[in-house]
Amino acid sequence: MRVLSCKFLGRVVNSALPQQIISLRSLSRTSAAMVKVGDSLPAVDLFEDSPANKINTGDLVNGKKVIIFGVPGAFTPGCSKTHLPGYVSSADELKSKQGVDEIVCVSVNDPFVMSAWGKEHGAAGKVRLLADPAGGFTKALDVTIDLPPLGGVRSKRYSLVVENGKVTELNVEPDGTGLSCSLANNIGKK
Repeated sequence: MRVLSCKFLGRVVNSALPQQIISLRSLSRTSAAMVKVGDSLPAVDLFEDSPANKINTGDLVNGKKVIIFGVPGAFTPGCSKTHLPGYVSSADELKSKQGVDEIVCVSVNDPFVMSAWGKEHGAAGKVRLLADPAGGFTKALDVTIDLPPLGGVRSKRYSLVVENGKVTELNVEPDGTGLSCSLANNIGKK
């Protein structure tokens, strides 16, 4: 028998276990469910432009109407050719016709990559690109997907509308990576 010491819900638990493979993910998660309409948006620190510039999602959405969309990775083909450009080109219309205060793109990337990606696509003043380097926000929403070719745990492709901290619209791609319901032209269609 081996003794396994792991952190479980904030406590250290030691247990004698037979030699077997244990899923640490199942030990470290409660039965969290994907965020849904009516839920409060989790307050998690993301980063804009550098690790020194923390943006708390709770503060970001307080008293505002915000569109947040998640992508599997900056500079990836679908994200760069369709998803981000669609929000950049629709930003003025979404803000004027739907009363959106801000549009935010989140990805499990570092803030320097997100900043460079935003510059390449002319996102300044239209879409804020926020990095979720450890996937804390993505995990809190329960929209993770394992994509080994992109480095492992990433974000499913989704969009959500948050009004004064509450999720009012949620669109998650059925396969986690497709380009259909989470696109800019689908916001407000439900």
